[in-house]
Amino acid sequence: MSRGLNKVMIIGHLGRDPEMRYTPSGRPVTTFSVATSRSWHSADGERHEETEWFNVVAWGSLAEICNQYLRKGQQVYIEGRLQTRRWEDTEGNKHFTTELVAKEMIMLGERRDISSTYVSKPSEEEEFPF
Repeated sequence: MSRGLNKVMIIGHLGRDPEMRYTPSGRPVTTFSVATSRSWHSADGERHEETEWFNVVAWGSLAEICNQYLRKGQQVYIEGRLQTRRWEDTEGNKHFTTELVAKEMIMLGERRDISSTYVSKPSEEEEFPF
């Protein structure tokens, strides 16, 4: 059986303050958005810029740290994996969303009094037997 790879690394700016909530079992989860931008020049020399938005989800202690220390506009490095969720609303419409599930977060830019690197510990359901 071959092995796959799902790893994403981004550097960007928070588009909104993080929002933390708890699952029914009491596990913290924090969501926020990060914008990444790229620029290039076309053949005629015209400059172009494109912004890509990522919905980020952090779990456990990383969720608590993101909620406590991150703010809108702050530059951040996020490493994790992409996950697509599917659901059906009450009218039967199907919805899809793709999120970056964070495993590591590094605050960039402004220095803080605390260590700026945070890595989450994998939960039992996130470990793979290979």
